[in-house]
Amino acid sequence: MRVSDVLSSKGSGSVYTIRPEATMAELLDALAEYNVGALVVSHDGTSMVGIVSERDVVRKVRDFDHPSSITVEQIMTSDVQVCSPEDSFGSLMAIMTEHRVRHVPVLDGGSLVGVLSIGDAVKHRMDQLEFERDQLNNYVSRG
Repeated sequence: MRVSDVLSSKGSGSVYTIRPEATMAELLDALAEYNVGALVVSHDGTSMVGIVSERDVVRKVRDFDHPSSITVEQIMTSDVQVCSPEDSFGSLMAIMTEHRVRHVPVLDGGSLVGVLSIGDAVKHRMDQLEFERDQLNNYVSRG
């Protein structure tokens, strides 16, 4: 099982991005509008300079005296854990577990092709387990 399989089963190929100079209000609006927990920080929508998550907002904004003046660039994570479509599903899960991240951008040749969340990974694994269970039930009931 590959990361590309998880991306394709996700259904939506949308990758939501935000500019580094965006304001905190723009960030909060985008997170709410897209109903996501993280946005890739990008100048052009295809390259990546960082990622900003709800976790970044909660943990970093409190260090500023005037939260309304903060830009995404000031709170984003720039050392981003990434994967490629050809990586194994197991390696994706290992990245999320070892680095304690909930969102992993997927890069193909340096271009952003998707973002996978821990929710996407859990759903994909649950779908796999249900399929295997159904196959075993069919095998046993035929025998």
